[in-house]
Amino acid sequence: MPDAPARLTAALSDRYRIERELGQGGMATVYLAHDIKHDRKVAIKVLRPELAAVIGAERFLSEIKTTANLQHPHILPLFDSGRTGGRADGQTDDFLYYVMPYIDGESLRDRLTREKQLPIADAVRIATEVAGALDYAHRRGVLHRDIKPDNILLHDGQALVADFGIALAVSTAGGHRLTETGLSLGTPTYMSPEQAMGERAITARSDVYALGAMTYEMLIGEPPFTGPTAQAIVAKVMTAEPASLIEQRKTIPPHVEDAVVTALEKLPADRWGSAAEFAGALEAGERVARRAGGRRQDRLRSAGPPVRLTVLVGAAVLVTSAFALWGWLRPKPVPVPPSVYRFNIVLPESAAWVSDIFSIPALSPDGTLLVYNGRDSTAHRWLFLRAMDRLDPVPIPGSENGSAPFFSPDGRWVGFLLGTRIVKTPVASGSLETVCDAGGLVRATWLESNVVVFVDGIGLKQCSMAGQVTTLLASDSGQAFYQPHGLPGDRGVLFYVRRGSTNQLSVLDLRTKSVKTLNILGTDPRYVATGHLVYVSPDGLIRAVPFNVAALAVTGQPVIIAARVRIELGGAIMALSRTGTIVAPGGAALLQALDLVDRGGRAEQLYPRLGEFADPRFSPDGRRIAVTVGGNIWLLDRAHGALTRLSFDSSASRPVWTPDGRHVAYVRQIGSMVDLRLLNADGSAPAESLLALPDLGLYETLFTPDGRSLVVRSVGGPGRRDIWLVAVDAARPPVPLLHGSADEVSPALSPDGRWLAYVSNESGRAEVFVRSFPGMGARYQVSLDGGSEPMWSPRGGELFYRSGPVMLAAAVRAVSTFEVLRRTPLFSNGDFAVDLTHQVYDVTPDGRHFVRVRSQGGTSHLAVTLNLFQNLGLSSSGPVPEARTP
Repeated sequence: MPDAPARLTAALSDRYRIERELGQGGMATVYLAHDIKHDRKVAIKVLRPELAAVIGAERFLSEIKTTANLQHPHILPLFDSGRTGGRADGQTDDFLYYVMPYIDGESLRDRLTREKQLPIADAVRIATEVAGALDYAHRRGVLHRDIKPDNILLHDGQALVADFGIALAVSTAGGHRLTETGLSLGTPTYMSPEQAMGERAITARSDVYALGAMTYEMLIGEPPFTGPTAQAIVAKVMTAEPASLIEQRKTIPPHVEDAVVTALEKLPADRWGSAAEFAGALEAGERVARRAGGRRQDRLRSAGPPVRLTVLVGAAVLVTSAFALWGWLRPKPVPVPPSVYRFNIVLPESAAWVSDIFSIPALSPDGTLLVYNGRDSTAHRWLFLRAMDRLDPVPIPGSENGSAPFFSPDGRWVGFLLGTRIVKTPVASGSLETVCDAGGLVRATWLESNVVVFVDGIGLKQCSMAGQVTTLLASDSGQAFYQPHGLPGDRGVLFYVRRGSTNQLSVLDLRTKSVKTLNILGTDPRYVATGHLVYVSPDGLIRAVPFNVAALAVTGQPVIIAARVRIELGGAIMALSRTGTIVAPGGAALLQALDLVDRGGRAEQLYPRLGEFADPRFSPDGRRIAVTVGGNIWLLDRAHGALTRLSFDSSASRPVWTPDGRHVAYVRQIGSMVDLRLLNADGSAPAESLLALPDLGLYETLFTPDGRSLVVRSVGGPGRRDIWLVAVDAARPPVPLLHGSADEVSPALSPDGRWLAYVSNESGRAEVFVRSFPGMGARYQVSLDGGSEPMWSPRGGELFYRSGPVMLAAAVRAVSTFEVLRRTPLFSNGDFAVDLTHQVYDVTPDGRHFVRVRSQGGTSHLAVTLNLFQNLGLSSSGPVPEARTP
């Protein structure tokens, strides 16, 4: 490929800047390049032209997609792949290439060339890390087929397996035509016997063989079989036995020799069953060195029959005694868990995280795909799909305003709520398909039997892919069901039951249709494959407890695995895969600015510093603003710019002023306990509890103009999200104002107290409606194309609301009947905070300005944790002590 750099540089100039050649291999030439878009160094591997010509570009690029889904700490990820395409001057410039990170280090081959033999601990560690990568890929049906020191990169001492699955892509794409190129897949020194013989049915044990050969070389300084030609090496691979490791290096432990020699067995069935077994044998040290013993028997045969018999008899006695003693005294296996990894994923401005109650992400069962609610550059809300080995999330077609995502058990489909419908779409892109009508805001789980189980507050229901809905479990009066989560093998469905202020974890046995209470208080139950039930305890901490799926029983004591997680009405704002990967929003996106915005969208910052601002509310005279800042209520004096702390609860939110402006009420939530507390606006007295509705809950409140009653939006009880009228002195029981099958949220009273605006999804999407108050007469629809967050002008005659990113003003006439005269768009602003169930802005008393919370910057990040559960030390056989984790 003498002129390849110039032509390759020209072909890829819009994406990569080729700097120099790094080296050549049997299948590809490697170049150092600069990724222009992401400003980073990358390694571009370009397939040899004769190989590319034989296998075909489209087939290769199709097959290589398999490797793009591999994400593991010891696998070098695949950034990109493609072809340049076309012909020029009779010479092909149709290059096939794939792009990987550039590792500024050395390969294992470089280190072996320099040191020849590695310290035993280093060899075992590197082999174990590579085995972890292989086991991860094998469980996903991907083989490497070319494990060798050249494909192991060492970065900060850690092993990274490169070219993962490339050989598979080449062999699958090229088939028998590869023989025409004179190339072979794999390296004879590390080929398994079945691979050397060209067998088509290659299994994961072939990779185990190659890893065993590489480990042998790390320990001894040369591979188990060498020769002057490839044919000579293959002949030895097929017929010869490897020389004893201990005889060549006496410091090698017997169990290490046993592990390596077992990996090098001729028959695949005689090798370790998986790379994980090989790693365990290398590290645990408890296995009997059966192969070393076999070789000792061979050496004894050379002593002659009389000696051999005597020695064999004595050896038999010794071995029998040794095995008996070993059975009593052998140490218990001590598994070595993988390291815990924590890192951040930075989201681009075009797919920024939406921070509201609908932003509950979902991970595929294997943890390789993430779906979350995001906002594009035009401020439209979508569900975004991000493969964990890719940098840029992509919007899911048709998912605008979708919510509550969940995956199919095989990870090939994403389901979510769209209006009142549960829909599904293939991960690999495709059209939406309706599963069933769920009637409102729900959470769902997809069972292995290809049905969806969901909760709608009052029942646990099941819908088939044909749309048939049946009730699995109906709630009793005063209780509601939330957060279903299917267990492996469709053994049962985890969920929690809310009764009053108590949340109890439960499980539905799908075989008997009976419910078992787990005697654990908490929410958000989920199961991970390490045998743990994960949940959020009433103190807001994430805990894990051993759980036996077969018995549907807790078998130990819980431990804390993470500090407080953000809890919203939809559940804990985190995603958890079946493999135990955790994804939660990071802290950088919480910083916001407090702005004053005119009707044209021109803004000025009210307070010079950023903070965790939420729910600003003007005092009746407009001079002060009550606002939530980091879990407490603060007052901003507009004249002097002073921000003064008012509450000291660390769990306060959603302040409202009393009509006389002398007090501020706010919602306080500690675990499942919610009440409304009252403060003197001058800070002259501590807060006191004003109202608690344990059977309903308090999530939004506002005073009637006379100050004697409250309009309350609740969650709980026998209904869903409903609106009630409650006497401040609790002299009368709560009166339902809007109490039906749909969700009603965001209540707003007109200045004269005669009309109630609210949001309902009764039509299939959120719209703004108005009814007379308190009689709740005829219903009038205000919004036309979706609406949220209604807020009256204090001057009357106008009702503001949001439709997507657009703020509108509806001029209204409200006398004996209600009429919308016109709807006028005011401004569109994508960084205006949004909450589809609650107004997150307010209007000045003159109706000319708004106070808003503005997200600072367009990016956000997600915090990812790997391998946490494998390091908890939990056992399903007994209790464990409470433990702290970082």
